[in-house]
Amino acid sequence: MAEIKKVILQNGKTRYRFVVDAGRDENGKRKQLTVTKDTRKEAQEEYARIVSQKATGSFVAPNKMTVAELLDAWLDKKARDLEASTMYGYRNALVHVREYLGHIRVQELTDDDVESMVAWLLVGARRRGGKPGTGIRPSTAQGVLARLREALGWAVVRKYVHANVALYVQIPRRAWKEDRRANRRVQPWNVVEVKDFLIGIREDRLFAPLMLCLMGLRPAEVAGLRWSLINLDAGTLAIDNTRTMIGNAEVLEKDTKTEAGERVLPLPEPVRQALLAFKALQEIEEMSMGSYYASSGYVFVDHIGQALTTRHLRERAYALMERLELRRVRLYDARHSCLTFLAVNGVPDVILAAWAGHVSAAFTKRVYVHPSPDDLRTASDHLTVLLGFGDEVAA
Repeated sequence: MAEIKKVILQNGKTRYRFVVDAGRDENGKRKQLTVTKDTRKEAQEEYARIVSQKATGSFVAPNKMTVAELLDAWLDKKARDLEASTMYGYRNALVHVREYLGHIRVQELTDDDVESMVAWLLVGARRRGGKPGTGIRPSTAQGVLARLREALGWAVVRKYVHANVALYVQIPRRAWKEDRRANRRVQPWNVVEVKDFLIGIREDRLFAPLMLCLMGLRPAEVAGLRWSLINLDAGTLAIDNTRTMIGNAEVLEKDTKTEAGERVLPLPEPVRQALLAFKALQEIEEMSMGSYYASSGYVFVDHIGQALTTRHLRERAYALMERLELRRVRLYDARHSCLTFLAVNGVPDVILAAWAGHVSAAFTKRVYVHPSPDDLRTASDHLTVLLGFGDEVAA
């Protein structure tokens, strides 16, 4: 047992103090913990508690790390594993945590503190581009909470804290319900709207890249596509590269998000024909520009060969929607429209997921398939046979 020493403070009061090993730091240097108590009995009990926790591996040495310092350390660790675009999202998600909880010591943080932060996020936090005190939506708050929960989980593993106090904190159900009522989700285009858009953009220079979006490619996949990955004779398209944007300003080129994202898709004939025409147009533009043409090999380029971005693709699509007086939907939702159409027309789940570049077919159907009232008409027609009193039933 460590020696418990009696010490006399400058003010004359008596205290009892002992020193115990507290493990080693990241560099392998031995750490020691000095504990001071008012009575010898308290010191003996505290020493016994520490020895017991060390034996079971649950001992956590006191530290002064704040929540903000923890987030810095966790983000430094994550930066070694994650791509720049993902890190950008993580840092944005934690801005509110820093503002509300950053000054609190991690070991003093409670679930009540986290609950209080969640309540503030929903009514008092500033939305991006919005006024102070408007609150953020539950889906955004959920992302903030998830990042904090992950950082605190790492703190438990590193023995900075005993427990993850954010583990069981949730966004209130009432907030989700109120948000759904106030912010009805814009449904992806139905079949008629897709066809109206296709007819309206047939003469547009970017007809082919927009068709690639309508056949289910992510905008970042369209922006990162190279002609070397397209076999127009065989009618196939390979995806192994994306060009996305960080903060809508910096272009980031990277591999596909997952291994499942690397895939080879057969080209629908209308898309193949559009790509043939677009390639011929680019060859004419290159000849007309001569040495001024920036031959990059990308499919999605401007008239002088410079690679365009997802922002250009999105802005062009929105301008066309406005001109054609079509409902404005996210360009990414064209992917939802495509996958919904394939699903309701009997494409097997495994093929649907492979086409989308997803690992899980269940995820594809849960997130990307949105049957419209017209799609449900098929079910109604079948039920007419079952529930009717006509000849079919009698037979």
